[in-house]
Amino acid sequence: MKEIQYLVRSLGIGGNYQGYRYLTYAIYLCLEDENYLLSVSKLLYPEIAQTFQTTAYSVERNLRTVVTVCWERGNRMLLEDISFYPLLSKPTTGEFLDIVSGYLRQKSVY
Repeated sequence: MKEIQYLVRSLGIGGNYQGYRYLTYAIYLCLEDENYLLSVSKLLYPEIAQTFQTTAYSVERNLRTVVTVCWERGNRMLLEDISFYPLLSKPTTGEFLDIVSGYLRQKSVY
């Protein structure tokens, strides 16, 4: 989990965002089971919401916020480096999770 937190902070997403907690847990879940990436809205968001005792809508909104923070004010260069392809526009939350979990998986963290 420390590797996930280090990468998320390196991307410019601080712990002062509610979405930080959701994002680190979402990445953890995606590393454990890639099926979460296939159904982000129907599987991943409700799982996170249940764990943090909130709604799936709140999880979705907060994850969108931290992806936007990374894209607009964070370390976009690092995000492009770990994506292995050029990012012409802000990635969706699902794409962001795929990029980060794929990078961590490739590094053999998990």
